[in-house]
Amino acid sequence: MNLKKITSLLTAALLLLGLTACGGKEESAPAAPSGVAVEVTEVSMDAISTEHRVSGQVAAENSSTIMLTSAAKCSAVYFHAGDAVKEGDIICTLELEGTLATYNAASIGYESASQSYYDQAAVFDQQIALQQQNLNNLKELFAIGAASQLEIDQAQLQLQSAIATRNATLAQLEAGMENAKSGLEQLDLALENVDENGNVIAPMDGVLASMTAVEGGIVSNAMPVAVINDNSRMKISVMVSESLVSQLTIGDKADVSVAAAGIALKGTIRSVDQTANMQTNLYSVTLALPEDAEGLLPGMFADVTFHTDVNDNAVVIPTQSILTSNNVQYVFVVEDGTAVYREVTTGLTGSGVTEIRSGLSAGEQLVTVGQTYLQDGDAVRVVSGEA
Repeated sequence: MNLKKITSLLTAALLLLGLTACGGKEESAPAAPSGVAVEVTEVSMDAISTEHRVSGQVAAENSSTIMLTSAAKCSAVYFHAGDAVKEGDIICTLELEGTLATYNAASIGYESASQSYYDQAAVFDQQIALQQQNLNNLKELFAIGAASQLEIDQAQLQLQSAIATRNATLAQLEAGMENAKSGLEQLDLALENVDENGNVIAPMDGVLASMTAVEGGIVSNAMPVAVINDNSRMKISVMVSESLVSQLTIGDKADVSVAAAGIALKGTIRSVDQTANMQTNLYSVTLALPEDAEGLLPGMFADVTFHTDVNDNAVVIPTQSILTSNNVQYVFVVEDGTAVYREVTTGLTGSGVTEIRSGLSAGEQLVTVGQTYLQDGDAVRVVSGEA
């Protein structure tokens, strides 16, 4: 070996020794954490109920609809839809000369029919009383031999004929009187909120929800002249199925959400119809709302959630933590860093939670995230914010 080669080898050896002496060693990578990452929650006792969600509509607690039985021309309008009115305010003026004349004629007709009925009844009663007295007299005479049985029989027939005539005649007169009364009542209803000058009078305080009268235009009898709502008190009307109606009781509370007004509140069941609607076969339920509910307008849609089968002290867990395999429901709990498989029996299901009737106890650590990656006995590590 020549001198040049020996020198090169010595130089390399010295360089290697220098690097070793200076601590030039490679750093090792940190070991990866062991176990499946999971999130847990402590099993607790809570209230749960079955929830039934239906759609309803907001309506005014008090409302008045003003209708006419015949079309009329509007000569003046003083309020419009959306305006607040007070009881006694003149809303508009209508030309109702024809209707008022019809009303007066109907009133006279009813009075005449009534008077004729009572006058005729009095005449018949007097005639029948005389014939009854005549019959009684004949019977007394017959008792002393001064009258024959034939005379008594004839008097009896005359009395029966008079009674039959009275009943038939009065029945006809009564029918005519009732027809006149019905017509008058309809006109009374149509003119209930109209004075003798054709002024339409507000029957209550409230807001004009609708107003069809236009100055110079014709007000139809097919549409209300006006609808007045008392918006200070609101209610919710919903329709429910036959399976739910039997579980609802007056006084029960329900959750009410009105998206248009951006509010959620509690309603109280005020009435439950016992007869289904003929067209829908559904039952009408009305809920009263708190007096301080603001921002609600008649016609707004509402979501109503009824709670039935309430259990106030149940083991309740997030529904998403429950797994199912071959019709068996199960969960995982963490014990000493290990996943433990548990079969469970479920009960009521609420909003995102489920009642556990067997298989879990309060205080246990339930896996809520990561359970789909577990098997019984797997090592786990509890983390926060990991999937």
